[in-house]
Amino acid sequence: MRTSPRAADRMLSAGVLASVLSASLLLAACSAGATDAPPHATGSPSAVSSPDSGTSAASPAAPTPVDLSGRLTEIENEFAVTIGVSAVSESGVTVEYRAAERFGYASTIKTFAAGLMLATTTPERRSTTLTWTQADLDTAGYSPVTQEHLTTGLTLAQLAEAAVRSSDNTALNLVLGAVGGPDAVQRFLRELGDDATMVSAFEPELNTVTPGDPSNTTTPGSYGVALRELLTGDALSETDARILQEWMTGNSTGDTLIRAAAPEGWGVADKSGGAGGIRNDIALVTTEAGEDVVVVILTATNDPSASYDDAAVAEAARAVLAAFG
Repeated sequence: MRTSPRAADRMLSAGVLASVLSASLLLAACSAGATDAPPHATGSPSAVSSPDSGTSAASPAAPTPVDLSGRLTEIENEFAVTIGVSAVSESGVTVEYRAAERFGYASTIKTFAAGLMLATTTPERRSTTLTWTQADLDTAGYSPVTQEHLTTGLTLAQLAEAAVRSSDNTALNLVLGAVGGPDAVQRFLRELGDDATMVSAFEPELNTVTPGDPSNTTTPGSYGVALRELLTGDALSETDARILQEWMTGNSTGDTLIRAAAPEGWGVADKSGGAGGIRNDIALVTTEAGEDVVVVILTATNDPSASYDDAAVAEAARAVLAAFG
């Protein structure tokens, strides 16, 4: 298993990570989307379980489960949300809660689209400039980077970075078009060991979740398996894994989520997602001691018409990260 460096120290040369992103971009939610709460299984949540036994080369040590069901239930009641968690450290400490239940993934899927681009393209392809139209921007919705480059275009690598760092919807759609669409991301997730996520649409439709339909949903457990393999396994080269982690470390939409709950001295490379009542964050967290923890926190408001609250994710993250301190 690859041991990644501290997130705060994951810096590449400016030539590799040259960014077109403006420091003045608004810290905004990922996109406006459906307000339907995702379907959840009935019955008691699975409070403690071992990590998914997928084929990931990055599988952690034998599990040491930590039961946080009491605290997570309190947070659910306080914020009127349903929470799903999967968190696994290199040493095998494991927190799972509703880990097999389905939640809308929203813009967190941009991490895997960018990962697929890095895994399957040559440097020449990444440097190819793509262009788009005003209609593309209007259709996709939230697009803070691509709207500033309508006349010039951006390279494929810059678009992938914009999708991750700034959750740019048009950028995601262009990346998806370049790598084979939602079906290609679906296949990539299966290769990463995820047997649950159903990738079904481009932006903004990917935010739509219909009860009883698995489209545009995942489970915390399966998503965590895929994220661990993507960031710490063999899915990407060492260089490309560092590029993706750097994009996630510098993202502008996650400051109030897992990052807000991390103790001083910890690193967080994350990707948020939010639409209507859905609010999520997925991350590679590095403790002060240098141990990596893959964290997936997915939430949905119990009232489909209610808007999400970042504080629910932050409180859940605070409880989860305490198990690894």
